[in-house]
Amino acid sequence: MKLLKIMAAGAILAGGVALTGCNDLEQPPSNQYTNANFWTKKNVGLLVNTAYTQLYSAGTMWGDEELADNLYNGYRAEDRHLIRRGIATSSTGTFGWNGWYGGLRSCHTFLENCQAVDGVDEAVVRRLKAEARCIRDFIYFRLTNLYGDIPFFMENPTLDYASTLKRTPRAEVIATITEDLEDLIADLPKKEELPVDERGRLTQAAAAMLRARIALMDSDWATVASWTKRIIDGEFGRYELFPTYDGLFAEENEYNDEVILDMGYVQGVKTWGEITNMKPPSLRANYITWTPTQSLVDSYLTLGGYTIDEQGTDYDPANPYANRDPRMDATVIHDKSKVYDPVTGLTHTIFISRNSGVSADNVGSGAGLDRTVTGYYTRKWFSPIKDDNGYNSGLNIIMMRYGDVLLMYAEAMNELGQMNSTVWDQTIGALRARAGFTADKALKMPAGDLRQIIRNERRVELALEGLRWWDIVRWKAGLEYLNGPVKGCTFVGGDAVLDTYVFDENRDYRWAVPQSEIDFNPNLKPQNPGYGA
Repeated sequence: MKLLKIMAAGAILAGGVALTGCNDLEQPPSNQYTNANFWTKKNVGLLVNTAYTQLYSAGTMWGDEELADNLYNGYRAEDRHLIRRGIATSSTGTFGWNGWYGGLRSCHTFLENCQAVDGVDEAVVRRLKAEARCIRDFIYFRLTNLYGDIPFFMENPTLDYASTLKRTPRAEVIATITEDLEDLIADLPKKEELPVDERGRLTQAAAAMLRARIALMDSDWATVASWTKRIIDGEFGRYELFPTYDGLFAEENEYNDEVILDMGYVQGVKTWGEITNMKPPSLRANYITWTPTQSLVDSYLTLGGYTIDEQGTDYDPANPYANRDPRMDATVIHDKSKVYDPVTGLTHTIFISRNSGVSADNVGSGAGLDRTVTGYYTRKWFSPIKDDNGYNSGLNIIMMRYGDVLLMYAEAMNELGQMNSTVWDQTIGALRARAGFTADKALKMPAGDLRQIIRNERRVELALEGLRWWDIVRWKAGLEYLNGPVKGCTFVGGDAVLDTYVFDENRDYRWAVPQSEIDFNPNLKPQNPGYGA
């Protein structure tokens, strides 16, 4: 059974709980919660559940993907597309942070009131407090990575105080949340201690992985290596790679031993719809916006372990999708891909090239598209509604998994100058073997500089999982990956250039502080570089 983070009716208002005050002369309203009637044994966990929904979603993941170079938005009018073209302003809607601060409000409201609940076991309160603190640390980590210095507080501010807040330096935010994480881990359960109906809640391993990601973002390689090694050694619970790559993302395999944290969805109850704008029209899609890029497809090795332009490669330009890393087919639908549809029980051959025959899945052009503009569709996360009553997916969104732990450990050990064949075989070699590689060139550690090899391995293993943008930011590699032409496959037409991205090294590693927030509180100045005063 999936954990559904659904609040009771009337409990959510603007990112927090609508709690009204009362005194002895007032009768509590019958249609809303008050401080007098909300904090009961029955309701004690509801606000933490709300905070989970404010922490992450499918929309968050796909929005993060669109910021990078794995997906292209053919509609072109969306805010993140404006960011990538270098024309966003401080008033661009995506830069708004109210939703994230709403999540912080939920956490703080719970932490400020949970001790007053009668009849609740102390151990339950301690665990819920650890969850709320961990969610708060997640959100602050995201905010400070996006904006740098941010308004930072550890309890709900009054409106008057909020109007005077200044931005806290990022280093101070990071120091506080890392100390908090290390303190709360012991109050969270290990995966093995979670009841079946609580799967999806935070565990010790999730908090430990967040601690490693914080260090990763700042290239603190010794700390990354230490925390990921502790996860690998099983200190926070037992995790391992799922036997197959494509099976990892199948609904029947949810909550497997590779998953460290995911966001729960349930078909017909709580679903997400972004996949309808990414899959072939013949598989009941909506209008098509996000489609994989040629750059992503080109990043996959051949089965022999070669890049597609490497001397001695076994790549065939006349048959470009054959003999490739199996993770490509598990992630991207290309011309003549075969896709099984569990709704109809049929396997469809997807014809995309105009030379392949008449098909609803052929390449389109222009805005408001009903077909792909890059020549590709998305296969990863494809999980049709079984009764075919809608387009949406009920597939869980994986936020953290053991495969990423191995990649972080490999990168850290390489940057520390401690990569060797044992570490390689345990990390990159294991991931490639799971993917289906058998050639020694692919499985054995190569000689020479491994940095780009490991970076590319992150791209193909974690493609379309919302992590690529954050990798590019921490590598300070915006000019390498996010500046210049965006291409589709060759049969798109012309030279296959669809657009041109612009990346400004002095501006684009940070988002603008929302102009509406500066208008409300001028103390948030100065604005981040490149977005005006």
